[in-house]
Amino acid sequence: MPSRLEQRCAEKGLKMTSQRRTIARVLSESDDHPDVELLYQRTQKADPKIGMATVYRTVRLFEEAGVIDKHDFGDGRARYEETGEDHHDHLIDMKSGRVIEFTNEEIEKLQHMVAENLGYELIGHRLELYCLPLKKKSGE
Repeated sequence: MPSRLEQRCAEKGLKMTSQRRTIARVLSESDDHPDVELLYQRTQKADPKIGMATVYRTVRLFEEAGVIDKHDFGDGRARYEETGEDHHDHLIDMKSGRVIEFTNEEIEKLQHMVAENLGYELIGHRLELYCLPLKKKSGE
C-alpha cells in the first residue's frame, strides 16, 4: 500500500520511480525531522542501490512540489517532514537537539489578533521556539 507521501506525489503528478517511492516511504514513516544524511542512511536499509545524490534530488523535488517542508532548527542542517494537514509548531531543545511538535490555541488566536491589529489577515505562519531545559531547583 502506498504511503501518504507517495499518494500526495501522485496527486501532484510527479513521476514516481521505485527509488522515489522508497525515499517517500522512508520519509513518510519518520516520526522525527531527518536531515538528508539520516534519510539516506534509512533509505540504504530499504534499498542499498539508492545513492546520496538521488536522495538530495528527490528531497528537492518533493520540496518544490510542496509535499514536504524544509526546516532549519539552528543546528546547521536542513531537516524535512511531510507537509501535513494538521498545523503544528516546533519547540527545539538546543541542548539535546530534540524537536517537539505542539499546538496551542492561545498562540494561534494571538497571531491572528496581532496581524489583524496591524491591518492584515494572517494566511500562514511558522513558529519555532529555541529552548534550554529548565534547571531543577535543589530538593526536586
